[in-house]
Amino acid sequence: MRTQIAKQHTEVSKASNRPFTFQRRSLRAMLAFTAFVCLCAGSAIAQVKQMGSLTSLTVKDHPALDYVNAKAMPLPSSNSQLDYVQGMLQALTSSIDLGPSGGSEPSQGTGLQSPVFLGTPAKQEGGILPPDWGTNKHPFTTARADLYNHATNTYYPYRAAGKLFFKIGASTYVCSASMIKPGIVVTAAHCVANYGQKQFYTGWQFTPGYRNGAAPYGVWGATNVYVLTKYYDGTDACYQYGVICPDDVAVIVLNGTPGNSTGWFGYWYGGGFTSTGLAQITQLGYPVGLDNGAYMERNDSQGFKNATYSNNTIIGSNMDGGSSGGPWIENFGLPSVLTGETNGVFSSKNVVVGVTSWGYVSTAPKEQGAAPFTSGNINTLITTACSVYPGQC
Repeated sequence: MRTQIAKQHTEVSKASNRPFTFQRRSLRAMLAFTAFVCLCAGSAIAQVKQMGSLTSLTVKDHPALDYVNAKAMPLPSSNSQLDYVQGMLQALTSSIDLGPSGGSEPSQGTGLQSPVFLGTPAKQEGGILPPDWGTNKHPFTTARADLYNHATNTYYPYRAAGKLFFKIGASTYVCSASMIKPGIVVTAAHCVANYGQKQFYTGWQFTPGYRNGAAPYGVWGATNVYVLTKYYDGTDACYQYGVICPDDVAVIVLNGTPGNSTGWFGYWYGGGFTSTGLAQITQLGYPVGLDNGAYMERNDSQGFKNATYSNNTIIGSNMDGGSSGGPWIENFGLPSVLTGETNGVFSSKNVVVGVTSWGYVSTAPKEQGAAPFTSGNINTLITTACSVYPGQC
């Protein structure tokens, strides 16, 4: 039944031009029944557990995944087309309360590899060339995360990001994710669970530094996943139901510690932005519309927090489906040695402050949004996961 319903869901998504969120809502009755089956089946009762403000899934099923024909996870899409100029004016003139701040430091790891070849991704239809801005006039640069004649996927900090495979019904999908602790990755909640349906997906496998079918640091399955319960049950305070939400964030505990080799990013919540919510963001991910999702892509843009849009951060970007869950990083790259110079106010290096959460139905605006990292989501997720799995932290 779960496989059949997921198949119907996929077919409807392909056949319709409506936003993904509305496709999900039109199938709410079927999916609610699916969740009922999932929660009441014998083995699933022990898998799903509520822990305070979080809901976790202990992963027991490890289905075979189709790495070659994996589909891009549809990026939650908004019909709204906020004018960039007005959004920037709001950010420049309004003070935003980011809440308590804190986080953790990154590590570059040892760089030791354990390569696996998964097969070159099959050609997928669609995709557009990356211009410098869209109709919302928000400047950005999107390009392959490589240098000419030199791949960067095995160099820190790039190698801490990777491709995330998982299953919805019988089909394999892809999102993006990044190491946030030696054995924990951060991604979008919509890559883990179906918003408001009390339904987890299955079979997550993370491939750090993925490049055109090659997994240089191996393939790492999930042991447990954590999301905010209000995302899981659909009570999050979303500006647009299931799309523009304050808590589209999840962490996955892996069955090992690849971060000891790849390194990991730090993370920061409640800070890293000016008092009006401005920051320079580097975004990494595997959008299928660019290079067929075979290579890591990098995007750089100034971001601003939008109080109307559930305090989500907005950047200019040309990424699309498959980029979901990819890290939004501040102060990305190899730190400079200072000589007669000082750092700015926020000097923490290679820290994730959000993950790719949504885009627009139209390809014209060239903007994406990320739920804010707060003490109530990312800090609670990491703290809880590390208390249960201290060896992964």
